[in-house]
Amino acid sequence: MAASANRTAVSGEGARLEAEFDYAASAHVLRVRYRVHNEGKAPLMVFDRGNRHAAMTGQLAQGAVAAPLSVAEGGDITLSHRALPLPRPAPIVPAAPLAARVAPGATLSGEFEFAFAMEDPPARVRWCLGVAPFDAADFRALEGESVWVASFAVVEGQQLLCTPWFGVRSASFEE
Repeated sequence: MAASANRTAVSGEGARLEAEFDYAASAHVLRVRYRVHNEGKAPLMVFDRGNRHAAMTGQLAQGAVAAPLSVAEGGDITLSHRALPLPRPAPIVPAAPLAARVAPGATLSGEFEFAFAMEDPPARVRWCLGVAPFDAADFRALEGESVWVASFAVVEGQQLLCTPWFGVRSASFEE
């Protein structure tokens, strides 16, 4: 992605996230396009595929990028795709995290849209993406190797790659 005010890159341990945010003011919709680069020597698991329960009940097409979680923080919103812990008490059918696998040196591209359910947009928004190194004890393939279900053990070990804050009105990332 070429450099511009609405593009950013974040590096972590063995991973680099590039993101582009486009806000459509008339529709109150933020469109996020992204690429995750595996810069490590082992496969990287990317938690942007939602959870097993949503896929099993037809709320999400298995393998598709899920809708992000959102948390309001004052006038700001943090969106995220990440592995969530097992709720207590545990449901009969737990919402086990789903992930895409990215080989060493490879890139995963994706995109999603988020509609703000408020008349005025938030002042700022950021997005966090959970990633973790592949461990055969914690992941099992569901469809060939395109979608993987994770154990809840990955929650504590995942790394969150978070973009800087994006000023909605200025349509640019903060430095």
